[in-house]
Amino acid sequence: MSLSLLRPARRPAVVLLTALLASTGLLVAGTGVASAHVTVSSGDAEPGGYGKLTFRVPNESDTASTVGLRVQVPTDTPLTSLRAQPVPGWTVSMTEAQLPEPVEVHGEPVEQAVSVVEFRAEEGQGIAPGEFQEFALSGGPFPETDELTFNAVQTYSDGTEAAWIEPTVDGQPEPRYPSPVLSLAADDADTPTDTAATADPAADDEGSDGTAVTALVLAVLGLLAGLGGLFLGLSARRRTVSS
Repeated sequence: MSLSLLRPARRPAVVLLTALLASTGLLVAGTGVASAHVTVSSGDAEPGGYGKLTFRVPNESDTASTVGLRVQVPTDTPLTSLRAQPVPGWTVSMTEAQLPEPVEVHGEPVEQAVSVVEFRAEEGQGIAPGEFQEFALSGGPFPETDELTFNAVQTYSDGTEAAWIEPTVDGQPEPRYPSPVLSLAADDADTPTDTAATADPAADDEGSDGTAVTALVLAVLGLLAGLGGLFLGLSARRRTVSS
């Protein structure tokens, strides 16, 4: 038996193998990374109390460094006490403004509060492409509200700016430059938690994707083993016919 008899048997298997590998590639390619945004978070902020705010600033430019961040602090619901955590290689300045109406804090009227906090990189410093930095503020008391919006402007070394000032509206696509929003809504500790119902959908998706990839890999390995057996069988048959 000539080797040409092996070719018709191998071609469909090669085509199937190629399709399986392509499917795996499509699965991996489909898990894209969302665009990074300037965000604000806190582990201890709650209405009426004091806490730490952390602004996470990723660099979205491929060629320029982030050299500045200006954060607008709301004055209609002011934080009358505010301090900045030092960041090596950066300076920080705070600008106060007259409040629309005086607020009472610990029995004393307060008429001014910080309205803008600006972080500025020193010469030769900044957030390089592919990096991020965190800037922290500590203050309060936080107002009796569900969330606080901190509009921010990110400045790059090439003179361009990204204004993170667009509101996010329920039921509409997320804007390109959403405002950083801090949630102050307290969790209801009395509400029973259903572990199955509150499982992280993203983790479930990752588990499903991992299972699918594993199944594809096992299928490919099984196919390769089958092809090896087929090749050995045909080789033995050829030797028998030749003898």
